[in-house]
Amino acid sequence: MPIERKKQKKKSDLSDTCPCIEAEILALSKILNSNLPRKFRTGKQSDQAVHPRSRCAIHNEKVTLRQAGPHRRYNPLLSEWVLTSPARLERPWRGQMETVAAVERPQYDPECYLCPGNTRAGGVRNPKYSDTFAFDNDFPAIEPTAKTAFLERSELLKSQPESGICRVLCFSPRHDLWLARMSETEIASVVNSWISELTDCGKRRDVQYVQIFENHGEVMGCSNPHPHCQIWAVSHVPTIPARKISAQQTYFKQHGSDLLGDYLDVELSEVERIVYTNDDWVALVPFWAVWPYELMVIPKRRVAALTDLNEIERKNLASLIANVTVRYDNLFQCEFPYSMGWHGCPTDGNQHPAVRVHAVYHPPLLRSQTIRKFLVGYELTAEPQRDLTAEMAAEQLRAVSGQHYLISNPNITADQ
Repeated sequence: MPIERKKQKKKSDLSDTCPCIEAEILALSKILNSNLPRKFRTGKQSDQAVHPRSRCAIHNEKVTLRQAGPHRRYNPLLSEWVLTSPARLERPWRGQMETVAAVERPQYDPECYLCPGNTRAGGVRNPKYSDTFAFDNDFPAIEPTAKTAFLERSELLKSQPESGICRVLCFSPRHDLWLARMSETEIASVVNSWISELTDCGKRRDVQYVQIFENHGEVMGCSNPHPHCQIWAVSHVPTIPARKISAQQTYFKQHGSDLLGDYLDVELSEVERIVYTNDDWVALVPFWAVWPYELMVIPKRRVAALTDLNEIERKNLASLIANVTVRYDNLFQCEFPYSMGWHGCPTDGNQHPAVRVHAVYHPPLLRSQTIRKFLVGYELTAEPQRDLTAEMAAEQLRAVSGQHYLISNPNITADQ
C-alpha cells in the first residue's frame, strides 16, 4: 500500500518540491532559456523541453542569487566555497585604521632606484627611458639555474628544485603616476610590454609558466611607489594557476565549452555584477568574490593567453584598465591599493582550448580608505568569508565616475 500511495503522489511532485506552480516554472524556463549558458540551452521551447527538476533549479538560481542572510557561494575555478555574511557590515569597528598617505610625489625622484638615469640598489644604472622599461630583478626570488636537487625522504617529506627569471616592468618614467592617472595610450604601452615579456620569457625551454602581477600601494607590500609590476617566469605551473587550468579542463571535457565563457554568458544576462564593459572585455565582481571589491577581467573572445590578443583587443583592454582603476580610486577618493595578476595557459607550446585568459584584482579596502579587510581567523582556519555581497560591491563601483576625482582625464572614455 505505501508503494501505491507513492505512485499516486508522483503527479504532484513538482508542487511539493518547489514553491512555485508548474505553469510559472514553464513560463520562466522559456524566458530564461535564451539567456542561459550554452550547456543549459534546450533548443525547443516546449513543456517537454526541460525536465521539471531542471526548471526548479533554473527558478531557484534566479531567485536566490541575491540573499540577505548568511550563505555560501561556490567558486568553480578553485573548487572552494566562500561564506557570505551581509549582516556583519552593521557591526561597529574599533580595530586597526590605516593611515592615509598624501598622494603627492615628484615627477622625478633622485632617490628612487626605478626612475630614469638613477642607479638601482644592485648597482646598475637605469637608462633614461621615456616609455616602459623592463629589467631583471636585482633581488630575484628564483634564479636561472637551479642550485638544489630533488629531495624525497618519504611521501610526506619532499622538495624539488626551482629555477626561472624575475623581471620588473616600469609602467612610466614618471614617479608620480600610477595606472589610474595614466592615459589609455600609456596603458596600451604597458599591455604591449606585458605581451612582449610573455613572448620572450615563454620561449625559454626551462619556463613552463609566466606570472604577471602588480602589488599597488604600501598596504599591499609594495616596496617602491614608482609605477611598476613584476613578471616571474618559472619552471613549473604554480599552484593557483594549476588549479584553475585543471578546473577549466575538467569542465571542457564534460560540457564541450569553456568554463569562463559559459560563466560570462550568465553574468551578461544577470548584469548586476558587471562594473564595466566594452566591445571586447568585461570587468565584473565575481559571484564568488572573497575580497570586498574584487574584480575579474574576462575577454569576450576566448583566448588562452595575452599573446593571442589582436590590436583592437589590446587597445580595448587598456581602455578597461583605465576605467576600472579610476573607479577604484574614486570609490574612497584615495590611491586604491590592490594586488592584480593574470592567469592564462602554460607556455608549453600546446593548444589549450579549455583555458580563457583573465585578470584578477584583489583590493583590501572594505568600508573606507582607512578600514581594510583581514584574512584571519575563520578565513585562515576554515574557509574564505566576506561581508559585502558581490552585487553590492558592483553597484557601488558602477555608481562612481569613470573620470578620476583628482583630474579630468580626456583620454578616459565615457562611462559605459
